[in-house]
Order: sequence, then C-alpha cells, then structure tokens
Amino acid sequence: MTADTATAKPFRDLLETFENEFPGRDYTIEIVAPEFTSLCPKTGQPDFGTLTFRYTPEARCVELKSLKMYLQRFRTEGIFYEHVTNRILDDLVAELAPRRMTIVATFSPRGGITTTVTATFESRQS
Repeated sequence: MTADTATAKPFRDLLETFENEFPGRDYTIEIVAPEFTSLCPKTGQPDFGTLTFRYTPEARCVELKSLKMYLQRFRTEGIFYEHVTNRILDDLVAELAPRRMTIVATFSPRGGITTTVTATFESRQS
C-alpha cells in the first residue's frame, strides 16, 4: 500500500452526497475550485491550482461544503500534480458513481512552467 492509498480513505470520508432528483436526465454539473493547494513532494513548497470538476450524476451529487473540506486536506499533503488529480477523481467516483466525470487541474507556473492535468472517468453503462 502506497502513502497515497493509505491516506485516501480518511480524506474520502469527508465527502458527503445528496440524492440526484433527476436521475433519468443527463445534465452536467460544473464546480470550480480556484484556490486549491497541495505541497510539492520534492521541495515541500506549496503548489497552487484551479480544479474544474465536470460530471453527469447518476444517483448522487456531491455536497459542496464537504468537497471544500476534502480539498483543504491536501494543503499539507506532499503529492505530485498527476497523483492528486487522479486521487481526487478516484475518491469522487467511489462516492458518487457518476455516469461520467472529468477533472481538469491547472497549476500555477513554477520555474516558468505551467502544468494542466486532465483525468476522466466514463461509466461502462453510459
């Protein structure tokens, strides 16, 4: 078990959901978190980014305050951009079981380089 896997469950426990009142309709929910922070695992310096979530719910939707609290847990987490993006996607998919979900993580420049990581989930039933 990696450090990412070992800490994933306690973070995931912060996520709350509510019933989707329109499960028969395809519609898109977009959430933008412009103040995401985590730590560079190499330097310990803060990484700043904007996370954009787009998903088509099935039975459950994410409650926004719980998502905010969940994302704040990464402020002290040393984790690479690619790992944090995929871990957040995995946690949300595990809790929501959406029809589809995409997370676009756009990180602020560091050393003159910007990075954007996009991770996507598509339900086999979609």
